[in-house]
Amino acid sequence: MNKGLVIKSTGSWYTVETATGETFECKIKGKFRIKGIKSTNPVAVGDRVKFTIQTVSANENQEKIGLITAIEERKNYIVRRSINLSKQSHIIAANIDQAILVVTLSHPVTTTTFIDRYLASAEAYRIPVLLVFNKTDRYNSEQNKLLTTRIETYKSIGYKCLTTSAKTLEGLEQLKEELKNKTNVFNGHSGVGKSTLINILQPGLNLKTKEISDSHKTGKHTTTFSELYKLNFGGYIIDTPGIKAFGMLEMEPWEISHYFVEIFKISENCQYNNCSHTHEPGCAVKLAVETGKIAKSRYLSYLGLLEADDKYRPAY
Repeated sequence: MNKGLVIKSTGSWYTVETATGETFECKIKGKFRIKGIKSTNPVAVGDRVKFTIQTVSANENQEKIGLITAIEERKNYIVRRSINLSKQSHIIAANIDQAILVVTLSHPVTTTTFIDRYLASAEAYRIPVLLVFNKTDRYNSEQNKLLTTRIETYKSIGYKCLTTSAKTLEGLEQLKEELKNKTNVFNGHSGVGKSTLINILQPGLNLKTKEISDSHKTGKHTTTFSELYKLNFGGYIIDTPGIKAFGMLEMEPWEISHYFVEIFKISENCQYNNCSHTHEPGCAVKLAVETGKIAKSRYLSYLGLLEADDKYRPAY
């Protein structure tokens, strides 16, 4: 039995790398696909798997392919709604040490609602997040003021924040240090500059990039599947498709406040143990919003998730 790391997923085929650096194109053993797997993809990039090797004949040539028979227990994973099956999840990546959320104030706009939903989801799966505010060279004075405020908001909660620019190389060395010797997943709307940053950090990858559409101010999707790339300074980067509907799965309304860390902390002072922080008297969270201890944008994001019938609705 062989063991390896899934470094690429293209749907029905998976590229698995062994400890010696040898790679095999693998498929999943037939029955394995239906054993307690509720997602659309039973194996994801970052998974540690067991597989057997078979020799097959193709066009008079012999070729070795792998057959995945088991997945080792995941320490965590991150999901989004499946594009094709609305009620199922799609695992973007597994066994992640750190999630990098690349955001922009413009070209395109990343809303605080989107950021907060992402952070809540990452909290639910116990994945640390680094917020990277990219394209700082494009901001005017008003946008820079907003940037400062936004960073202060998230730093006060406890999230790491960096500012970067692919054009001026601002923050690139700091970002490299944060990525070193970790398995990192990059996320963010299409067009925020994920692939450009990765290409600078790891020359030679040549990930596909596309310019922002001037007419719609949105990025065109360039990544169609997840792939894991080895960093020459130590660690891995997982590049993922642009997220249209990153959501929280199987989460009850009462759980949502647990993943807004500052709301959860202050809720200990609420008059009622089951306070929803919406209408109850003696709510410490509402008081904290009124006094500025909790950012209004964060509270509105919480309410939006609490009230949403579909936790997957796109965060725009």
